[in-house]
Amino acid sequence: MHQEVGLIATVALGFVFAAVLGYLADRLRLPPLVGYLVAGIMIGSYTPGFVADGALAAQLAEMGVILLMFGVGLHFSTSDLLAVRGIAVPGALGRILLATLLGMGLASWWGWSLGAGLVFGLSLSVASTVVLLKALEEQNKVDSADGRVAIGWLIVEDLAMVLALVLLPALAGVLGGNTEAASGQPDIPIAVTIGITLLQVGGFAVLAIVFGPRVVPWILTLVARTGSPELFRLSVLAIALGIAFGSAEIFGVSFALGAFFAGVVMSESHLSHRAAADSLPLQNAFSVLFFVSVGMLFDPSILVRDPFAVLAVLALIIVARSVIAFCIVLMLRYPVGMGLSIAAGLAQIGEFSFILAGLGVSLGLLPREGQDLILAGAILSITLNPLVLLAGEGLQKSIRSAWPGLFLRYGKRNSDKLARELAVIQKRNEERNRQHQLEMQELIETFPMFAQVGEDSQEELLLLFRPKSASPGERVVRAGDRGDGMYFISSGAVEVELEDENVPLEAGSFFGEMALLSGGRRTADVIAVDFCQFLVLERRDFNVFMARHPALRAAVSDMAKERTEMNVSRRRRDQSLDAT
Repeated sequence: MHQEVGLIATVALGFVFAAVLGYLADRLRLPPLVGYLVAGIMIGSYTPGFVADGALAAQLAEMGVILLMFGVGLHFSTSDLLAVRGIAVPGALGRILLATLLGMGLASWWGWSLGAGLVFGLSLSVASTVVLLKALEEQNKVDSADGRVAIGWLIVEDLAMVLALVLLPALAGVLGGNTEAASGQPDIPIAVTIGITLLQVGGFAVLAIVFGPRVVPWILTLVARTGSPELFRLSVLAIALGIAFGSAEIFGVSFALGAFFAGVVMSESHLSHRAAADSLPLQNAFSVLFFVSVGMLFDPSILVRDPFAVLAVLALIIVARSVIAFCIVLMLRYPVGMGLSIAAGLAQIGEFSFILAGLGVSLGLLPREGQDLILAGAILSITLNPLVLLAGEGLQKSIRSAWPGLFLRYGKRNSDKLARELAVIQKRNEERNRQHQLEMQELIETFPMFAQVGEDSQEELLLLFRPKSASPGERVVRAGDRGDGMYFISSGAVEVELEDENVPLEAGSFFGEMALLSGGRRTADVIAVDFCQFLVLERRDFNVFMARHPALRAAVSDMAKERTEMNVSRRRRDQSLDAT
């Protein structure tokens, strides 16, 4: 295989194998992601036949994580994060601590070093963002209280893993690792390193939350005004990938976390739903490559070489971590149902686990066997996660049936408080969307001609229009001037001063189109006779928009032609009356 087509071969074979095996998995009543994982194993280096480029596949998978987290951010606001902080922060940190200690205990039982146990435990403590989000989307729970808490929990875990990735190289020598591998790190005290990392993450969060909502929606509006769907999609991807890459390079946070904040920032724009729809196909495509790349890293022989170790890892991931999460939720006085949902949804490991394991191996902290066990645990826990979710739902029904009072009353106070906070946020978002829909509806009702263009084009019109007002007696258009735009009367009334009479125009009418269509000068004065509000489509925007919508241009031309003919016939009638 020529090196020049390595990327094409990896993507093509990855998609082909994933499509075939995903379909077979579905026919066997298994989740399609099981087929994607098997596809990765088949084209990986541990099985015979075609071997895809693992490094390229890993980068493509990272792209999938970035786009997926960006999509989550589009539906998640800063207010959501603050609303769930009471359970997400202590819950995530508590589970990381306890799961890491369990992993260290398991590693110690196997005779591994302290450093190996720490890396091993941390790798088993963090859930997979991709798998959880896929599960929430399939169950339509992304916007539910349980879904919001789970996503907030994941964000806290991601922040903790960012700190761990920064500190591990600095601690490698102390933990018995390869000091030469970490020699590229500057000799800085641990406390200073932690402080710098926290400042970097905090600086990025402040920059994203404070300046992002002012800059990103403005950029999107500018691009949307061009009317180019391709340019809009490109800009959405550029913002998502650009912020993700910049956050990693400048502030040291992960690509996924940077992409999430990019989505949160973009969610402040009324164009966020359009951005989400445009990026969805790429999210789905690249998330498939994530599962394929995970399968490529897996060495199936570990299942034969050390099956009991694999089972122990799997029990820690699915059983122990779920019990920990459930107990923490109950200790924080939240409902039993929420505890079961979060415990089941987070009962797997994923992308951060692979990154931590790879770093541990490169630093000489984690043996290669540990990386294989982590990958085996990831593959099996991801595969079994749909069954775990079903078991969680069944357990909820059983507890509700056996102890209905306990199920309904326990944690109700905190649950109601969280529900109220999320309801306020949801109501505010719905109000913003409703206001936008009312603007669209009012535009169509006032100017029915715009009903013949699509919804995206109607949104584009709202962005292209320049609001303008006039007081009674004010001259809006002067005869002989160059046509600067087409005026749509949203409220009030004007009079067009012709040679022999004045023609009144009320709300829902328009004027100024003749000079734009003909390229000539204004032929009449237009004077406001009431307090008027106009929507003005400037010359350049008029020409671009009408060129993309020839039917609308034809309708405007016909109306202009009809108006001209009426003026001519009225002038001839007046002339004939004067002659008699």
